[in-house]
Amino acid sequence: MHQDLIFQFLKAISQNQDISSLLVKHLDKFDNTFASELREFANQKFVSQPSKAVAIAKIIVELSKRIQQFISGNTASNLEIAIAGYESALKILTYEAFPRDWAGIQQHLINAYQQRQDILSQTIIELKENTFQNQIQINDLTEKFHQEKQQSSELKVQLLQAIESQTKAVPAIDLQPIVSAIQATKSPLPNFNTVILYDIENLTLGSNNPQFPFSLKEITENIKRYNLVDKIAGQYAYADWSNSRLHRIRKNIQELGIEPMQIFGFSNHKNAADIQLVIDAVELIHSKPSLEVFAIVSGDGGFSCLAKKLHEYGKIVIGCAYNNHTNKLLPAVCDYFVRLPDPVNYRNEVNHPSSTVEPPQLRNRYQEVLNYLRNNQPYRSDLRQDGVDLSVVRKLCKEQISDFDYQELNFKKFKSFLKSIIQDTEFEIVHSGSNNSIAKLKLN
Repeated sequence: MHQDLIFQFLKAISQNQDISSLLVKHLDKFDNTFASELREFANQKFVSQPSKAVAIAKIIVELSKRIQQFISGNTASNLEIAIAGYESALKILTYEAFPRDWAGIQQHLINAYQQRQDILSQTIIELKENTFQNQIQINDLTEKFHQEKQQSSELKVQLLQAIESQTKAVPAIDLQPIVSAIQATKSPLPNFNTVILYDIENLTLGSNNPQFPFSLKEITENIKRYNLVDKIAGQYAYADWSNSRLHRIRKNIQELGIEPMQIFGFSNHKNAADIQLVIDAVELIHSKPSLEVFAIVSGDGGFSCLAKKLHEYGKIVIGCAYNNHTNKLLPAVCDYFVRLPDPVNYRNEVNHPSSTVEPPQLRNRYQEVLNYLRNNQPYRSDLRQDGVDLSVVRKLCKEQISDFDYQELNFKKFKSFLKSIIQDTEFEIVHSGSNNSIAKLKLN
C-alpha cells in the first residue's frame, strides 16, 4: 500500500530535493503500517539489488532523519517509522564495514528511543492524574445504579401484587402475558462486557521460531463458554506483526475480528508487548467502565499483577495458557483459567514427522480433506481409478485450511507430508508416467 510512496521519498532524497511539501501532502499515511512496510521494502531491495544495498541504506537513513524531525502529524507514529528505517539500514551499514555510519545511526536510534520513552512516560502520568477523578465518577454512578435498581425492584413487586389482586377479582381477564412481560424484565439484555487480550509471543512460544499448536477460534469459544461472558466488546493481539513468521495466523486474526496491535521487537525492549498490553488494560478500565470481564491469553507470571489490579476495580479475570507453560502464580490469582493442550508433544511430533505431524485436534483437519476427497465427485471416482494428482490435493488443503503450510511442520515436500497423513488409512500414493514421474493419491 505504501511501497510506491516510499519509493517517491527515496527518489526525491537521492536527487537532493526538499521533501517537506511531500511529507505534508501525505501526512495521513504516517502510521504503524507505514513503518512495517518500510522494513519490508528495505529487506526486499537489499536482497534484490545487493550492489545498490549500501546506497539504498544511506538514503533510508536520511529519510528516517527527516521524518524524525518532522513536527507535523502524530509524533509517536513518526518515531516508529524513523526507528524502522534506522534498524533496517543497520543490516547493511554494520559496525565492521561502516563504523562511522553505524555510530551515527546508533545515536539517532538512542534519540528516537528517548523521545518515545518520554511520550510513554507522559501518557502514564496523564492516566494516573485521571484515575482519581474517574474513580469518583465511577463510584457516583455505581451508587446511583444501585439506588435505581432497588427502586425498580420495589415497583415490580407492587405491580405484581396489584395484578394478582386484579386476577382474583376478575378471573375472566387473562393477565398472564403482562405478568410474563414483567418477569422477563428481570433478565437484562445482552451487553458487550468482555475484552480479550492476546500475548501472541507467549502463545507462539517465542518470536524467533514461533509455534502454532493452537486455534484462535477455539480459544475464543472456550472463553465464551463461561456464563459470565455476555458479548465480546473487543479483542486485541499484541505482537510484532512485521515478523514474516506470523503470516500464518494473520488471516485468522482478520476473520475473527481480532485487532492486531503492532509492537516492534527491539533488542532493549524485550517486554514491549507486555507493557503495552498492561497499559491498554488499565486504560480500558477507565474509558469503558461497562467492561466486566478481562480475558488474558498468556502464561506470563508478570500478568498476575495486572489481574490483582483488575480485581481492585471489581473486574473478573479469565486466564488462558498452555498447561505446562504457565507460571503457577497466574492461575492462582485468576477467577477462571482455560488450559490449552501442552505444546511439548507438538514439538516432539514435528521433530519426528514420520510418526505424526500434529496433535490429534489439529491432525483431524487434514483427515477432513481426505474425507472430502472420498465423498465428493469427481475426486471419489478418480481415487478408485487412476488417482488424484497431488497438486489437486495440495490445492484443496489450502482452500479448506486457512493456515495450511506443510513446511512449517518440517516437511520439505508436500508428498512427504501427505505420506505422514495417510498412514494407517486406505489411501496410498502411486506413481505413473515416464519414469514414474507423476505421483497420485489413490484408494486401496
